[in-house]
Amino acid sequence: MAINFNNALGIHEQALQLKVKRSEVLANNLVNADTPNFKARDIDFQAVLKGQQGATSTRLQATHSRHIAPSSLAFEPQLQYRNPLQPSLDGNTVDEQVEMTRFAKNTMDFQASFQFLNGRFKGLKSAIRGD
Repeated sequence: MAINFNNALGIHEQALQLKVKRSEVLANNLVNADTPNFKARDIDFQAVLKGQQGATSTRLQATHSRHIAPSSLAFEPQLQYRNPLQPSLDGNTVDEQVEMTRFAKNTMDFQASFQFLNGRFKGLKSAIRGD
């Protein structure tokens, strides 16, 4: 019997990719903390994840050998502007403390997801070997 990685891994692969993208966005905010009129951006992780779960529940099938495989379809999360707690006089909305905190939490979430997926792969490997 063939192993279906979509069933085995679920939404966790997309969640990991989303956390990487969010790290890039948060890092960009931090880099531009002193740029006049720069507007801090972020990704609504929960909204994107819910959208991905809905897309995952709708099973796509390739009906022709030249069709793009459904699992290879890329998603691009929509960036949102962050409402500043206290906007600066130069129009910049980056709060370095907020961005650093969110970046650190996103990094920890990434590590947790990565360890979860690593455990799944170890379990699959053990099942294949018959351990």
